[in-house]
Amino acid sequence: MCGIVGVVSTAPVNQLIYDSLLLLQHRGQDAVGIVTQQGRKFFMHKAKGMVKDVFRTRDMRALPGNCGLGQVRYPTAGNAFSEEEAQPFYVNAPFGIVLVHNGNLTNAQVLKADLFNTDHRHINTESDSEVLLNVLADELDKATRGKVLDVQDVFAAVRAMHKRLRGSYAVIALIAGHGVLAFRDPYGIRPLCVGRSPDNTVMLASESVVLEGTGHLFERDIQPGEAVFIDLQGKMSAQQCSDSPRLNPCIFEYVYLARPDSVMDGISVYQARLNLGEVLAKRVVSTVPPDEIDVVIPIPESSRPSAMQLAQLLGLPYREGFVKNRYVGRTFIMPGQGVRKKSVRQKLNVIGTEFKGRNVLLVDDSIVRGTTSREIVQMAREAGANKVYMASAAPPVRYPNVYGIDMPTSSELVAHDRTIEEVRQLIGCDALIYQDVDGMKSAIGALNANIVDFDASCFDGVYVTGDITLADIERLNDERPGGQEDSEDTSRLALPNARES
Repeated sequence: MCGIVGVVSTAPVNQLIYDSLLLLQHRGQDAVGIVTQQGRKFFMHKAKGMVKDVFRTRDMRALPGNCGLGQVRYPTAGNAFSEEEAQPFYVNAPFGIVLVHNGNLTNAQVLKADLFNTDHRHINTESDSEVLLNVLADELDKATRGKVLDVQDVFAAVRAMHKRLRGSYAVIALIAGHGVLAFRDPYGIRPLCVGRSPDNTVMLASESVVLEGTGHLFERDIQPGEAVFIDLQGKMSAQQCSDSPRLNPCIFEYVYLARPDSVMDGISVYQARLNLGEVLAKRVVSTVPPDEIDVVIPIPESSRPSAMQLAQLLGLPYREGFVKNRYVGRTFIMPGQGVRKKSVRQKLNVIGTEFKGRNVLLVDDSIVRGTTSREIVQMAREAGANKVYMASAAPPVRYPNVYGIDMPTSSELVAHDRTIEEVRQLIGCDALIYQDVDGMKSAIGALNANIVDFDASCFDGVYVTGDITLADIERLNDERPGGQEDSEDTSRLALPNARES
């Protein structure tokens, strides 16, 4: 999961891209990069760190031009600590192309071998995004064969790419002197939308909140398999480039990843989370009588809408019992296994009066490793809670994700090969209530009848691309980002396995 943006304008775009990346910071905190174009020359600055830390005044001044791209990085393959793997990526032929990518190619190693042996292209990092860029360059080279580039050549290249690529990909690329290209994989797993400002600036972004937050009017989502090309005058052309597109967006975007003020593929993220709370309320009633619950408390931040809706439907008080340190960062997306040692107590502190002598129902958006949940339950008990119940707005996470979310391996997932009662005992709560998969899908799917199904593979083990085997999962786990032993991370998905403590 990364955040990407692309802009074509008649005015300098460096500040606009910077502002857009701030609105996407929740999608990646590992590294950030911006590239702009003036004439036929690219100007790029990228580094590890947060947007506000990577770009200084001198860096912004060195990014002239009226079109460009940006990305906030959350690594799911390769080396999480390599500056070289920050995006955008650049290749000089044909034409000169820079690219940003959100998603994960599941056949990157096969493609890398083909690029070297057949296409004679060298890949210099372990990033699947560099592989994707070189596939695009190769297909553009084949489509043009020395001719002047036209939009139909671009669409032909994307059509050929869809036949080669496997996995998830939302992509924005800048072709020197020609314009900006954007496309989504044929399943629409990762999001991408387009909008326009009153001065005719065209913007592409991972989430609609970026358009709204920068004064652009949302026009539409890029469709699965579709390619959109915007020339340097802002003229937009679009074509469906997949033989069999179907919309199966990642459901975890609505559960956790996206900002609540975004609308993705016709679904309000905030309303989706309200709906999850409504369905979860029915499951709570079947497990714990409401008269045995004194208060509903969310675990910040993404669970708040679900917790509020649940409390309202059950007629229970809703209280804020945890205060989050906003300066720690969104710890879900900090990479590296060797760095995952700090306690959740660095991130959350309790308001003791909301717990003392009460039976509390804690609501979280999801439970992944379980260690964080166990520590939160312990914090509630130490604050004087009489009984601690735990409810998850998402079903048990039982399977790895291969489409761009750095889910742990199966053995690290607390719900993998365990019953709910076994998970409850590990977490240490008095009752554990999970959402069910069908309830989750129907609650969110009701908001857009055009979505037949979602990618919910981390919950149900069904990989929508239909080509993922156990061997693929094991290989992709081996390609997960490496860590540095002396670094630190409080990631909810990254805390030590519950089996180990």
